[in-house]
Amino acid sequence: MTAVLGGRPAGVSTLHFAMDDADGVDTRQRLVVVGNGMAGARVVEEVLERGGGEQFAITVFGEEPHGNYNRIMLSHVLAGEEHEDDIVLNSHDWYADQGVTLRAGVRVDRIDTHAKIVYAADGTTTGYDQLVLATGSRSFIPPMTGLYTADEQLLPGVFGFRTIDDTRAMLAAAAEHERAIVVGGGLLGLEAARALQGHGLQVEVVHAGTHLMNQQLSAEAGAILEHSVEALGITVHLATRTTEAIGPDRVRGVVLADGRAIDADMLVIAAGIRPVTEVALLSGLEVERGVVVDDQLRTDDPDVYAVGECAQHRGELYGLVAPVWEQARVLADLLTGTDPDAEYHGSRTATKLKVAGVDVATMGINRPERDTDEFLVISEPRRGVHLSVVVRDDKLIGATLLGDTRKVAFLTQAFDRGTPLPAERIRLLVDLSDGAAEVGVAELPGDSQVCNCNGVTKQALVDTVKAGTTSVGGCMDATRAGKGCGSCKLLVKQVVEWAADGDVTEDASASWYVPGIPLAKPELIAAIRDQQLRSVSAVFTALAPGGEEDAKSKMGLTSLLRLVWGAEYEQENDAKFINDRVHGNIQRDGTFSVVPQMKGGVTTAAQLRTIADVAEKYEVPMIKVTGGQRIDLLGVRKEDLPAMWADLGMPSGYAYGKSMRTVKTCVGTDFCRFGLGDSTQLGIDLETRFQGIESPAKIKMAVVGCPRNCAEAYVKDVGVVAVGNGRWEVYVGGAAGASVRKGDLLATVDSPAAVMQLTGRFVQYYRENASWLERTYDFVPRVGLDQVKAVVLDGSAEVLADLDAGIQRSIDAYTDPWGQDGTQPATPGQFRTALPLVDLPKVPVR
Repeated sequence: MTAVLGGRPAGVSTLHFAMDDADGVDTRQRLVVVGNGMAGARVVEEVLERGGGEQFAITVFGEEPHGNYNRIMLSHVLAGEEHEDDIVLNSHDWYADQGVTLRAGVRVDRIDTHAKIVYAADGTTTGYDQLVLATGSRSFIPPMTGLYTADEQLLPGVFGFRTIDDTRAMLAAAAEHERAIVVGGGLLGLEAARALQGHGLQVEVVHAGTHLMNQQLSAEAGAILEHSVEALGITVHLATRTTEAIGPDRVRGVVLADGRAIDADMLVIAAGIRPVTEVALLSGLEVERGVVVDDQLRTDDPDVYAVGECAQHRGELYGLVAPVWEQARVLADLLTGTDPDAEYHGSRTATKLKVAGVDVATMGINRPERDTDEFLVISEPRRGVHLSVVVRDDKLIGATLLGDTRKVAFLTQAFDRGTPLPAERIRLLVDLSDGAAEVGVAELPGDSQVCNCNGVTKQALVDTVKAGTTSVGGCMDATRAGKGCGSCKLLVKQVVEWAADGDVTEDASASWYVPGIPLAKPELIAAIRDQQLRSVSAVFTALAPGGEEDAKSKMGLTSLLRLVWGAEYEQENDAKFINDRVHGNIQRDGTFSVVPQMKGGVTTAAQLRTIADVAEKYEVPMIKVTGGQRIDLLGVRKEDLPAMWADLGMPSGYAYGKSMRTVKTCVGTDFCRFGLGDSTQLGIDLETRFQGIESPAKIKMAVVGCPRNCAEAYVKDVGVVAVGNGRWEVYVGGAAGASVRKGDLLATVDSPAAVMQLTGRFVQYYRENASWLERTYDFVPRVGLDQVKAVVLDGSAEVLADLDAGIQRSIDAYTDPWGQDGTQPATPGQFRTALPLVDLPKVPVR
């Protein structure tokens, strides 16, 4: 019996056992889950929570190369409100810690249900005893002329909106373009439109329905939502379709059904979803709109189940997370034998969300269907508010709240549980007494479901508070409330505050530098120095609760230890992300990109010739000029990396790291007739001095020879601008990516040497005080420009000397990862063969 111990989400057992017979053979049943989205991963969590790690050897196939993430939050990532790291639910390390085999980036082609074998696209086969289909859904792409290239790829500039990779691509495009069209006026389309507008794009929405969100809202409510959306500056086109994408090399606009043409640089298609059923069809399972399942979520094969958006139950398909969670609980009860008679009878869907900044809650029907139905409406178009309820036989069967969702808690309870309704129906929508919000929470029964996604009741939150957890975040971690779509966070906060009688404590973890060590950054640095902790494992042993390691903390601790110790840091390869382990940026297909350093964007004919020779030798499928004035070799096989580094003979450009990356420059004084300063040489000197220095987040710099700003210095983490007479302006905290912000003028100095010194002091101050993954464009406004100036310009001689010494310590510790030791594997598997996981088209050579 072998114990496997590791990290977990709340509620999942931390200890599982592999049951071996006398010959060391694993005797557990083989459970295979096809799909690593929110449904598939939740089934695994629920099985483990019931002790299923002793019963099953679990294998999970995921077509995406990532771990499991909260797909609902992608619109927040697109809007820049969340970082993609923040929406990860189960990392690769979590699966390993739980003893679950994750086949990330491996597509399943078909299942032989007679032999009980799964056939994967990479040629491997996997046997199973029980199998769960959780293949989810994909974006529906409506028919449109000109949408595809000759090789059947979407036209450049056209995006679906379903995955992290879609979101990354849209963020990159948004930084370069000015006009976007979103096809689809449902929730996802409106969220995409609002997010893109936040990046400075002019956005127009094209919707085939007669009103926005026509699946959830009545025509009256949809009209009010349309007014609110257009008030934001987003143009809406209703009751029409896009019939043509204007190309031909990339999208230039669309043609509508009425013949109108609209110019655009980006086309985002959010016109709904369709279940992914190909695996089920090819495996001979019954498929209608989705994979047909019974009340125990079985397909027509007794050992194959289906859950989530791909499953069709009693004729219904569900696209919300709460039904998925209900299905996962039922299936886990069945698989583990916890409740052999468990059944799923369908879900009554109620949802609360924010659409383009407008609060919306819907449940049941939005209009009366019988003459005897009671229908109450309060509509205030000028305020952007539309409230309605439908009552039948003294039961709430539908409600819509647009622009004012204060009554959503009571209405949700009435809809879900049949809570008695007030005789004065107006009280369903309007509070007629003072203290309404507090009374609303207080009057909810204990079994009221506060978090629909995770089935958390009011009483569960109250019990958690009574047990001693009096912070909102602590209650959320303990119960999972608010960990699904996030729309209930306000209600969770209200319940916790009510249960704690207002005595709510701040979340201690909010101040921790990394999630696994209960210390803020200053205290963590002090403890590392006082206890001479020079490795990540030493930090966990000394400072983590119970000495347990936390996968999400490793990258942050690695960066911090390098900051503190410089060359004295003790490197541990498992403390680094895959990118840092192999010194390349992993791509969606499992290959890597290689970006050699070109200081200041300057190269030579010999370097270009070498890059071309290496690209041909290793059959690099794409060579691309990056936004940082370098050359990116994309599609490099992992096993080729050491030899490629040796053949290139160029330093790393650190395009993969949380570190100093690149310094863009303009031509400066050498050739430009407007140049006021030698920006090229200063850029090269800056990149040479600060190359590869670790930091809480990536750092990008630029130097321009005049205020015409050809290298975009005003929107970099550090930007330097020549202003004449030997003077240079230094700007900090700028951004032109997911966030757009002009940097703040830190100082005007009179020499390149002064630029170098001031830049070093600012970077070191940022490194010592910023939160993990906090970019300078967040750090500078948070700390305040005056505070930054007080330290790096007007600090005492001792403070300035400490900053100079700190940055110099890291400069002295720099080693080229592609240098003498870079090609020697740190572990046997560091450069193990990694075939591409997804076939990608090669760029045609013309």
